[in-house]
Amino acid sequence: MNMDTASGVPLDKPAYVRFARRLQGLLIDSIILTSTIPAALMIAVAFESEHVARFLGLAVVITWLLYEPLMVSMTGSTIGHYVCNLRVVDNRRGGNVSFGKAIVRMVIKTILGLFSFLSMTVASRHQAIHDLLTGSTVQIRNLEKAKTHHFAFEREEVKSLSRVRRIAMIVIYVLGWTVICVCASTVVVLIGLESANCAKGYTCSPVEKLLEATMSLVWIGGIGLLMGLGWRGKLWGARLSAVPDKGPAAGS
Repeated sequence: MNMDTASGVPLDKPAYVRFARRLQGLLIDSIILTSTIPAALMIAVAFESEHVARFLGLAVVITWLLYEPLMVSMTGSTIGHYVCNLRVVDNRRGGNVSFGKAIVRMVIKTILGLFSFLSMTVASRHQAIHDLLTGSTVQIRNLEKAKTHHFAFEREEVKSLSRVRRIAMIVIYVLGWTVICVCASTVVVLIGLESANCAKGYTCSPVEKLLEATMSLVWIGGIGLLMGLGWRGKLWGARLSAVPDKGPAAGS
């Protein structure tokens, strides 16, 4: 097995990208795609032509739809992936995913949003839902250039605890965490940090929108943490028993 002499990390073993690093790549791609809108508007205003405006509007839509599928299927990475040293890999072939798979992958990720990444806390190869459903993984492109906190290797299955028990406890904890978050949201409204209109889904101020987004992220993050802990047998009710160190055998 080839090893990186500096870190002792095996270079020929698949290194699966952690959520934080994937999020960085996603943010870079979001900035790139979002910047196409004001750029198109400025060009349309400069030309003062309805035909140019329509063409640019269509170009922006096509770019948003095909940016990720085309780049991932052709090169294995978007610009954000390249910057963060990531690559989408087809599990079957070991190369880039097909264009069709890349489209399905993007659609699932768009629909589920951050919820798609929750499965990374339990999947052995740190796959999001859109990875699992398309038979793909996200790996480090060049392990020699990666830092150790950017990736993880395949998880070992916890066999001493039944999956049913772990899943049951995860569900119980997640329901409890959801109740806590709902109660916290109610308290936020009662103390006046958020208006009743905003809580009902009507008009919200920028501060209220930020508050709601923060609370949603805390809720989703808590679910991910509970899923990860529960699947590894670290939640009360479905916890791995510590194996005591028996020391040297008697008479040895």
